[in-house]
Amino acid sequence: MEILVADDDLASVKLTSFLLEDAGYKVIKAYDATGVLQAVEQRSPDLVLLDVGMPKVSGFDICRQIRRISDVPIIFVTGSGQLQDRVTGLQIGGDDYLVKPFEPAELLARVEAVLRRRNSDLVNPVTRISQGPLTLDPIEHTVLFEDGRSVVLTPIEFRLLYYLMQNTGRVLSASQILSKVWGYDYEGESNLVAVYIRRLRAKIEPDIDTPRHIITVRNLGYKFVVQDR
Repeated sequence: MEILVADDDLASVKLTSFLLEDAGYKVIKAYDATGVLQAVEQRSPDLVLLDVGMPKVSGFDICRQIRRISDVPIIFVTGSGQLQDRVTGLQIGGDDYLVKPFEPAELLARVEAVLRRRNSDLVNPVTRISQGPLTLDPIEHTVLFEDGRSVVLTPIEFRLLYYLMQNTGRVLSASQILSKVWGYDYEGESNLVAVYIRRLRAKIEPDIDTPRHIITVRNLGYKFVVQDR
């Protein structure tokens, strides 16, 4: 598998590339926004390790541009461990967030987990699923409504809603959701799930504060329901 390492720090790129190549991955290197976007378009990597502090164009903005052309998994790598930065990275389409300095074993574990999710049936569902007034289209990554409207979902939003709809009426804990949608557990997991649940509600619920489909079951988790009309 090919991994794109995007960072303007030459020493960091060299070290990260060595770790990945030693683990058996092929590495593509990019040092600015132009190089990243060209590599994504021309090489179609299996994963992008993207530094937030890129020159001229931030890693967050590069991620937004990537998401217009590709759903390649993205792991942000940055020296900032602030919660708001982590939330922003995940909200705009990142799959994970790794803070420098990191242990080599942690980097490889996160890479393996993201790639495992990418290759699982849940990550890339091939059939439509319908529950009540909602239908998920796995080709366009959209949720379709009975009235003809459609809303585009990010890859993680799509996996999350697909998993919830697969288990309509069943309460799913945050740890179950992380295992199936993100592929592993890590510190801050409950907040991560809550962030994405709120994002989904903002896209599919008429009233985000009184959801009809994605219901919170206190102290247990979340469930998708189809309410009587």
